[in-house]
Amino acid sequence: MSSFLEMIQNITPDIYLNLKQSLEIGKWPDGRKLTDEQKELTMQAMIAWEIQNLPEEERTGYMGGQECASKSKAKAALDTSLFSPASGTRH
Repeated sequence: MSSFLEMIQNITPDIYLNLKQSLEIGKWPDGRKLTDEQKELTMQAMIAWEIQNLPEEERTGYMGGQECASKSKAKAALDTSLFSPASGTRH
């Protein structure tokens, strides 16, 4: 495992951007298609590099301040005016 960690430490920002673009388009810069194994290893390398070099909000998969749906529903008040007829209208 130390060789993987050494590899991560040797990734420069330019190499990271090349890995990210290759993963996004599914091809290496020379046009060869990434294999499934290469996609998996590239993603692992990107995530490991991001943990060491980027703030949390810039990392792959960051979702922001997400809350459980039941918590956000409890906080939100139901706007009943949406269901009331407008004044002066007949229904």
